[in-house]
Amino acid sequence: MATRSARRSHKQVARAGQADAVPERSAAVLGPASGSWILAGRDGRLSAYASAEGGLVRWTESVPGGPGWTGPDFFPAPDLTHLCLAQGQDGYVHFVGRRSRIVDGREQITFHHAMQYQTGRPLGPWASLGSLYQNEDMARTAGAPSAAVDGHGGLHVFVRNFGKGVHCRRQDGNGKWSKWADIKGSGTLDGSTGFATFGGRVSLLAPAEKRVSLWTQSEPGGSVDKAEDLPFLAQPGSGCGVETAPDRVTYYWHLADGRGVCAYRAGVGVMALGGGPAHGAVAGTRAFVDGYDCTVLAYRGLNGRTALAAYPTENEAAGLWWTETGEDSVGSPGLTVDAHGRIVIAAISGSGELLVTRQKDNMGLSLGRWTRY
Repeated sequence: MATRSARRSHKQVARAGQADAVPERSAAVLGPASGSWILAGRDGRLSAYASAEGGLVRWTESVPGGPGWTGPDFFPAPDLTHLCLAQGQDGYVHFVGRRSRIVDGREQITFHHAMQYQTGRPLGPWASLGSLYQNEDMARTAGAPSAAVDGHGGLHVFVRNFGKGVHCRRQDGNGKWSKWADIKGSGTLDGSTGFATFGGRVSLLAPAEKRVSLWTQSEPGGSVDKAEDLPFLAQPGSGCGVETAPDRVTYYWHLADGRGVCAYRAGVGVMALGGGPAHGAVAGTRAFVDGYDCTVLAYRGLNGRTALAAYPTENEAAGLWWTETGEDSVGSPGLTVDAHGRIVIAAISGSGELLVTRQKDNMGLSLGRWTRY
């Protein structure tokens, strides 16, 4: 698939010998992709991904641990209304897009999948995952996708369906796809979150009209089945998961009424973590802070700045203190650790630049200056 710098012209790409040159225009960056959008490759370098007009863009660390980045590189993927990411234990990055096209005067909604096998390399070809239904009117109601990769490298794609439940299409470890299947649910809203543990168990968190809904696997490779409902209202698109113990996930989301962040863990229940009204998803990761295993959380406040907090993993009773950092941005922040174990926070500026800051040598939550790329 063709790629180019988002700031280079069509003529420059043609001179560089790229096939399938993209139109002569600047790719307007729209905001981060859904899901965890800053990811580590097998070589230790981080990549950050954002949706752009007519496709997506990617920035890549020059060397593991930075500080420099290359990009943005542009990859054409026309007519996508939504883009989400998922990564397997093999390091491969999966891209799932919802495409809207006008065919014979009627809107046609289809889903598509591509992969990146190596850090900094082009995406593979986009393959169609088709529509949820043969009936076009029903197919047009399909929502935004979310995704997770199981322990065998099989991708699971989740989409809100016509009946406000969820459809899933899954891939086995050999790349063979199942058909779209209804995995139940009711009153489901857009903005679900797929997650997979290190052991390969896939789960799904979704906001609903009167609850937060969960789907889980009883064992890796099994079916993803409807689990319990939680009597809380979540802001659509705000969820994330962190594996806080082997094969145990803590889920996070924003309360729909703006009263902050909630966490849920099986056997513990729902916990209020403070914070304030927000846009987009909570981002979470585990990292060492002053030598302690901590869960680090971030979200974008209503003023556009990133709010950050950390606490000892699975010790929510210790309390969280939220601190704002950075400047006005769009979408949700990205959060991960680099090749040296330092916390990395990323955001997309209003002008489409990548903004990055890093933890200072694992010392508390002290951050370096924000740098734009």
